[in-house]
Amino acid sequence: MIPRLTLQAFAFLLIPFSLQAADNAESPLPPVTWVDQDTGHRVWRLSDEPGSSGLYFNLNAYTPDQKTVVYTTPDGFHAIDLATKKTRLILAKEGVNQRAQIMEVGHKTNSVFFTRSEPSDPANPTQKLRSLCKVDVYTGEVTKLAMIPSMPGAYLDCVNADETLAAGVYEDGPAEPGSDYDPKGWLPPLGPDGKPKKGPLVQAVNKEEMMDRRFAAHIPMVLFTINLQTGTVTKLLRTTDWIDHFLFSPADPTLLMYAHEGKWHKVDRIWFVRTDTAENTLIHKRLMVGEVAGHEFWGLDGKSIWFDLQTPPGPIYYLAQYNTETKQRTWYNLNPMDRSLHFNVTEDESLFCGDGSDPALARGSLEVAWIKLFHPQVRKRDGIDTTDLVHVNSVQMERLVNMAKHDYRLEPNVRFTPDKKMILFTGTMFGPSYVFGVEVAKAAPEASAPQK
Repeated sequence: MIPRLTLQAFAFLLIPFSLQAADNAESPLPPVTWVDQDTGHRVWRLSDEPGSSGLYFNLNAYTPDQKTVVYTTPDGFHAIDLATKKTRLILAKEGVNQRAQIMEVGHKTNSVFFTRSEPSDPANPTQKLRSLCKVDVYTGEVTKLAMIPSMPGAYLDCVNADETLAAGVYEDGPAEPGSDYDPKGWLPPLGPDGKPKKGPLVQAVNKEEMMDRRFAAHIPMVLFTINLQTGTVTKLLRTTDWIDHFLFSPADPTLLMYAHEGKWHKVDRIWFVRTDTAENTLIHKRLMVGEVAGHEFWGLDGKSIWFDLQTPPGPIYYLAQYNTETKQRTWYNLNPMDRSLHFNVTEDESLFCGDGSDPALARGSLEVAWIKLFHPQVRKRDGIDTTDLVHVNSVQMERLVNMAKHDYRLEPNVRFTPDKKMILFTGTMFGPSYVFGVEVAKAAPEASAPQK
């Protein structure tokens, strides 16, 4: 998830979004469905809008009734009916919603939570005002819930399981003296026309340098919650560390996960904080120089978190699990070519998936550029089962979609459908981005011709 201090400062930050529709306005729509000739799995194009994208991999995108998945386009928020694959507009980005930014879908009601700009106070026209709202996925009714504190860099990131709290952060002071960090210094890549690629999730070309400068700036930050029934703002903690990636448990409305941001080998990244007690707990502490952990996400039942773990030498790759109830740690070892930018798991944890990786990160090897399915292989432990030790298992990988023609400046952000029959992802194989789905089961051998 993108580190966001201000909407302007991070307009071109860390996670790729769409390769703008304007670059490919004349391109025909990709086929509705085809069978990947390299894998035998059927792929569906689920969105019709060039520049459309699924939500970030760890944000809830499904309605609680599990009938609908939400995605975004340049013109608004859209929904896909999972049974029929039909799409429809939920909220148009026009008028008061022109600068609306989606947060996630609620776990309790069929609502999409989002933030938007509000008209300035005539008495203070330079003050930027934003509110938290929700829109009903089926009726389109918009409800304004609360105002976001008018503080520098303030934003909201997530809503809790019972939809009573939202969490976010704001700046609470200047950078450390002598800091050379400039929040406007993130540089977007240039398109074929020589113009900067726009979009809230386009990766900065000077990302590494800017992350180091932001990390060293030690800008004071306050993690806060807003009560969505009363509007009350509560400060949970204040820090000069760079914090971000807030994500409530889908089951426990008082448990909030967040990250210490920066280059992963420099931070102990994954933390929990309790909204009722402000108890603050480090979840994974690095033990080795060069060890990294990140891209954390909640299991769907809220009993575990999962994260990408890489340990030296090599590195050695794992998909790591931490059970919040038993404190048991389980690491699933991955082949280096099985690496992915993001992972996800089914609710029963019987299947994992990954979105592959940029070949540039693997010395140009296209072996990493696939949508992948992982079958966990659990070892028997004959009387030495204990929560005091890390359990190490393995996976069997199956390739589903060849992503060699995908531009990994847009991260595919995989997720399973609730019935486990399909994996959804965003892809640019045909130029602009679209939302696709690949079937977990192989297609019948004779059903391979593309459908327009």
